[in-house]
Amino acid sequence: MHLICFDLDGTLLNDASEISIFTKETLGLLKENDIAYTVATGRTMLSARGIVAGHEFNLPQIYNNGVAVWDPKIEQLTLDNLLSKAEISTVINVALAQGIAPFVNTIDRHDSNENHHFIFHSLTHHEVEKDLVNKYYSRTDAKLMPLQALPENSRVTNISMIGLAEPIHKMWLELNAHENLIAYSGPALEGKKYRWMDVHHCLANKGSAVINLKEQLGASNVICFGDSDNDMSMFALADESYAPENATTDIKQAASAVIGHNHKDGIAHFLRERFSL
Repeated sequence: MHLICFDLDGTLLNDASEISIFTKETLGLLKENDIAYTVATGRTMLSARGIVAGHEFNLPQIYNNGVAVWDPKIEQLTLDNLLSKAEISTVINVALAQGIAPFVNTIDRHDSNENHHFIFHSLTHHEVEKDLVNKYYSRTDAKLMPLQALPENSRVTNISMIGLAEPIHKMWLELNAHENLIAYSGPALEGKKYRWMDVHHCLANKGSAVINLKEQLGASNVICFGDSDNDMSMFALADESYAPENATTDIKQAASAVIGHNHKDGIAHFLRERFSL
């Protein structure tokens, strides 16, 4: 049994952060041929919801770089390797020292036992941070709250930031030196002078979540697609790993092969040839 795991941004998605019509049709062909596939992304469930909707991702879906796994069949969310109170404080203090607003992502339950996404953040100082709040987060189902209202017992999946490249890089170096943390960073869509950063517990990674899913399904062959450093853990365990032309140099070197660009439906074209779809 094949198990295909797709990263989203820069991989399965085009440059408009969408699943193209051609790629959607290819996913349908995989389903018709009983080839299992799912997503393994750094995105939160909330930010990916609109993207995966309607594309029949029926297997457990991996979010937050492995922290969250959502099983749509039984509507069950599993969380693992959440950030501790001390680790949360470390990340927040590093961000505030650089004049960057931390966005603390939490998934908490209430009396209804439903999962709710809250984002706690400090005052925004830069336009790129304000745009993140006003043009993106405010349009989602997440409830935005002031950072000082963060409860001590919150289930924090990750802490995100966006800002000028230099302070983000300084923070990336400092946080990756912490024994319990791992930080991922990359160029922001807002322009070359900006970078995003996402911080997790160091034990949280896509690879561990993919292995768990492989065992759960009894898959014999894992095929992974990714474009950035947070995909390295699943590339290390995959039987086959493929990087699109736009991927980072390190990922290309780790891949079984380099395939077409994400904006040119590189993965869909590869899958049609690989499986004679």
